[in-house]
Amino acid sequence: MLDMKEKMILIAFCMTIMFCMSACSGNTINSGDNQNAVTEISTSENVETESSEENVMSDESAMYQLAEKDESVDDEAIGDSTMIMKIGDTEVNVEWEDNQAVEALRDMAKDGDITIQMSMYGVFEQVGSIGQSLPRDDKQTTTSSGDIVLYSGNQMVVFYGSNSWSYTRLGHISDKDEAEMADLLSNCDVTITISSE
Repeated sequence: MLDMKEKMILIAFCMTIMFCMSACSGNTINSGDNQNAVTEISTSENVETESSEENVMSDESAMYQLAEKDESVDDEAIGDSTMIMKIGDTEVNVEWEDNQAVEALRDMAKDGDITIQMSMYGVFEQVGSIGQSLPRDDKQTTTSSGDIVLYSGNQMVVFYGSNSWSYTRLGHISDKDEAEMADLLSNCDVTITISSE
């Protein structure tokens, strides 16, 4: 027969074993739960990664399509707005203004080449009749070499020097410096030809 002290030790031992078993059993469950949670997180991350990659690919595709669209819009704009200008036999690069006078000039060029007989005036410009009046938006302007303006609604003026007057801007010759403009315009009267590209 066990004495009281031994019973107490046995009860304490049994309780310790039961406690350890329940703790181990809880850990096992938690461990399984953790594995499931890790699997779920991993799956979730994979889904998110795939979703992010799809979004990136989708964004890149959309950006590419927008770029293509912009290019075609630019091509159309260039096709619609480009006119070729020659001084004598020399083709010059003109940055045309975006205004009604240039639109009207462009419409004229679509019907055939515009030929303007220019005459030297002063020691800074050549002037010639366009043959019809264009819409005016005259503003007090100080011109520089390479500037092309409309004067009195029906005269084109191309500068190789500078002047200050009320003009409607048509454009600027961007590929010739002051000396090259003087070579083109300061020696004799010239013919300017404007054609639609």
